[in-house]
Amino acid sequence: MKTVIFTGGGSGGHVMPAITLIKELKQYENLSLFYIGSRKGIERSLLPVLVDRYHPIYTGKLRRYLSLENFFDLFRVLIGFFQSVFILLKYKSRDTLIFSTGGFVSLPVVYAAKLTGKKVFVHEQTSVSGLANKLASFIADKIFISFESSKKYFPAEKTFYSGYPLRDECFTREVTEVIIDGIVLKDILKPILFITGGGNGSKLLNKLLLDNMELLSKEYFIVHQVGKLFINIFQKYTNDSYKPVAFIDNEMIDLFKLSSVIISRSGAGTIAELLALRKKTILIPLKNSAKNEQYLNAKEAEKYLGSIIVEEDNLGSVNIVELCSVILQSELLYSTSSETVRAKDVLIDEIAGYVLNE
Repeated sequence: MKTVIFTGGGSGGHVMPAITLIKELKQYENLSLFYIGSRKGIERSLLPVLVDRYHPIYTGKLRRYLSLENFFDLFRVLIGFFQSVFILLKYKSRDTLIFSTGGFVSLPVVYAAKLTGKKVFVHEQTSVSGLANKLASFIADKIFISFESSKKYFPAEKTFYSGYPLRDECFTREVTEVIIDGIVLKDILKPILFITGGGNGSKLLNKLLLDNMELLSKEYFIVHQVGKLFINIFQKYTNDSYKPVAFIDNEMIDLFKLSSVIISRSGAGTIAELLALRKKTILIPLKNSAKNEQYLNAKEAEKYLGSIIVEEDNLGSVNIVELCSVILQSELLYSTSSETVRAKDVLIDEIAGYVLNE
């Protein structure tokens, strides 16, 4: 039996690509799938039901600034490393591949894999390199990147452009029926404006909507992902043209497809989906993202789609109602970005090609 062991976590951005690939790899009957992740992170809540076994380990966050927590986390990382070595010794080196999607949980696993003679593949989701993936790149056998602009961060001889692994729905025109508060969105006559600050919501984007709700609701039917912590605040504003929701899961791609204008943060996964779907967007990058990665991700959408970028510091000086009108009436640029590449298929071929042909 051949084995693929995934690792990565700390945020949904590292976990979702792994989930997409794992679901596809489950079609191979002679392949065992495992996951090494944190004891309490998002991956612990999502992955156990998808893999044959989930191995929890201790982890420590990799900080780029001085903090007493760095001292304690060093010991957690060391514990996680020895835990990973013990786990990986159970698997035959020639029959096993480690696939890392990054995040602080992945580093002890990757180095343990090298010590135990396992092949290591790494996937970088963002347009800049995460610290964990940068450190992992020195010992990885292959590195796959989501954006061409990431090549400069990794060793050229083992870095390959794959794109970001997206669900098949991103490449089809079919739209599953989406119902919000009893309303079928396909039946809406107004253009749909979708505002999202991510699964947890964004105070900044939520306030932006509140400040402009009266004018925006005259022109658009607004769907607003506010986050579970804020839903009680926003439910009182519900009307015929404004529908707040706490969290959108499986309907996200269909909601993207139905929307005429999208206001969003610019995480790597979101940008990859918007590029594939070719949507008109106003992007407000998270100001304190690592290495300003959200801004650089947004620049990819600006380059290929003509998306409008508004930095947080400039948000108070722009008229968001006018910007929505501008982007709605604009012509989409012709995209030659990662939307033309089925990254999922590329990565599945690489993974299956290695473990099943060994």
